[in-house]
Amino acid sequence: MIFIIGMMAFWSCEQGEGSSSTKPKARGAIGEIVLAIDSAKWDGPVGEALREVFESDVPGLIRGERMFDIRKIDPSAMSRIFKISTNIIFVTTFDDKKIGSQNINAIFTKEAKQKAASDPSLYLLRSEDEFAKGQEVIYLFGNNESQLVENLLKNKNKLQNLFQVRERERMEKVLMSRKSSEARVASEKLGLAINTPASYQIVKSEDDFLWLRQPTPTTDRPDISLFFYATDYTSEEQVFPDSLMGLRDKIAKKHIFGDPRNPNSYLTIERVDPTPLFKNFLIKDNYGVEIRGGWKTNNLSMGGSFLAYVIVDSKNGKLYYMEGFVYYPNEAHREAIREIETILLATDLLGEKEKAS
Repeated sequence: MIFIIGMMAFWSCEQGEGSSSTKPKARGAIGEIVLAIDSAKWDGPVGEALREVFESDVPGLIRGERMFDIRKIDPSAMSRIFKISTNIIFVTTFDDKKIGSQNINAIFTKEAKQKAASDPSLYLLRSEDEFAKGQEVIYLFGNNESQLVENLLKNKNKLQNLFQVRERERMEKVLMSRKSSEARVASEKLGLAINTPASYQIVKSEDDFLWLRQPTPTTDRPDISLFFYATDYTSEEQVFPDSLMGLRDKIAKKHIFGDPRNPNSYLTIERVDPTPLFKNFLIKDNYGVEIRGGWKTNNLSMGGSFLAYVIVDSKNGKLYYMEGFVYYPNEAHREAIREIETILLATDLLGEKEKAS
C-alpha cells in the first residue's frame, strides 16, 4: 500500500498559503511534474531510482517516450511560480545535511522523524491543494538514501499509477466538457454507452461495429481513431492473446483501411517492434484485457501506436473490443494514447434492458 500520514501530525508548520478560496489555480501541462530535490541527491542513487520510476518509457509505444516530463528544481529555488504547479514532488532523506534537503526536512516535526525512524516502510505523504487549487503535492522521504531507494523501487508501479490516474482525470475534465450525442446513440446498438468529445465524428456505424475519428488532424493535433466491436462471449479461449490478435485482424480486414480504395491496406498489429503487451485487469467488476503496441497497414503505407481494451460481460454473454490508434508520423504519441485511455475507460456497458429500451 502507499502510506499516507496525517498532515497535522507530520508537519512542523502549516504549509498552505492562504485559504482554499484565495489560493491561485494550479497550472501545468498534462504529464508534467516539478521535482524539488537537492542536486547532489539527484545525481546519486536516489535520483537514479526517481528516474526509474517517473522517466521510464511508456509501454507499447512505437518509439521511446518518457512516462512523465520532470522539471528538476533545487528546493531553495522553489519560487511562487513553481509552487503553483499542478504536480509537485519534494524528495529528501532525514540524514542529509545539504541545504536543499534541509529546506524540506524543516517541514517535518521531530515526532514525524521519530515515527519514520521506527518504521522504515513509511516514505510518502500526500497533500492536496497545498499551495494552489487543483494541486497534488507529494513528499517522498526516508531516514537514509538506501531506505528511500528501496521504497521507491518497491512501490514503482503504485507511484506511477498515482500520477497516471490523476493526469487521466485532469484530461477527462477537458475532453468531456462537450460530448458527442451522435456517438452515444450509435454506440447503444452495440450495448455500450460511449462517452467521446464532440470533436469525434462517426466514420462507420453498424449493429456490431462503430468507428469514430478526429476529422481535422494537423501538425499540432494527431490523427486519432476509435473503434468498438461487440460479439458473443462463449469461451474463455476468446481472451487468450492469440485469439485476441485473430479477432482484431478479423475486425480490421472487414472495416478499417488506410486507403478505403485499397483492400490490401487494412490495419494489422505489429508483432515484433514493438511486441504487443497484454495485461489482465478488472474494470467495473468485469474481466478485461489491456493491449498496447504498434499498428501498421498491411501494405506498410502507414503505422503508429494503439491501445485496446477487451471487456467480458459474462452476465449477458458479450465480449467487447475497444481500441484507439494514433497516426502521427515523427511526433510524440504519449498524450494521444492518454486521450484514448481516458475515453475508452469512460465507456460503460449497457444491460440488456437498457439496450432494448
